[in-house]
Amino acid sequence: MKKLLVSLVLAVATATTAFAAERPKPIKALLVTGGGFHDYDAQRKTLVEGLGKRLNIEITVAQEGTTREHRNSIYEKADWAKGYDVIIHNECYGMVADKEFVERVAAPHKAGVPAVILHASVHSYRNAPTDEWRQVIGQKSMKHDVRRDLVIQALPANHPIMRGFPADWKDPQDELYEIEKVWPAVVPLAKSYSETTKKDHTVIWTNTYGKGRSFVTTLGHFDATMKTEAFLDLVARGLLWSIGKLKDDGTPQPGYSAGGK
Repeated sequence: MKKLLVSLVLAVATATTAFAAERPKPIKALLVTGGGFHDYDAQRKTLVEGLGKRLNIEITVAQEGTTREHRNSIYEKADWAKGYDVIIHNECYGMVADKEFVERVAAPHKAGVPAVILHASVHSYRNAPTDEWRQVIGQKSMKHDVRRDLVIQALPANHPIMRGFPADWKDPQDELYEIEKVWPAVVPLAKSYSETTKKDHTVIWTNTYGKGRSFVTTLGHFDATMKTEAFLDLVARGLLWSIGKLKDDGTPQPGYSAGGK
């Protein structure tokens, strides 16, 4: 009996050790944030806590500046994205137009580092004389409608990123970005109607540029939008898709849910 008990204990211990060895390490993410016109202190907290409750993730924050002219110092080195599995961009640096600087921001993504691009990041660097950042995004936008309540219409409901997202989502007091140009690799996932241009504009999409995948949404001007379950669930799925860890049913691959489950 004693020999059998010892064998069982050893078997359980071996299985536990093997599971621990196979369990994925946390996703290493860098959140770049800061700039003008947004409450980035609140949004930083919302994103770090909200994604932490949904994913097996460790988020490093690089938050700098309160103006659109600020150059975040994280980007001053060519290898600024080294060591990270994904970069979350939630920044409003729209007046930074230095070509070399902007191309340095875009370069790691073209080389294969996944990107999650939120709201004003789509308008960041928009005056730069280069398309490199716009190609990471996949679309060009130079302005947005007056802030108002938006109705967000999901497009391909079977896309794993959109699993569980409402078919018609009410997004109060947000900004609808007017899309001027679309690059070929963009896959639209949701749209909203513009009272200004009298046409639909994509508000959620995916893009591939070079070797890198990007998940992008123009939604999220206010922290109140980012705090919603629908928004945080969406961003979590988009992040997993960008790193290739989202299953077809919209759930994380094993080990990538919060707590490594």
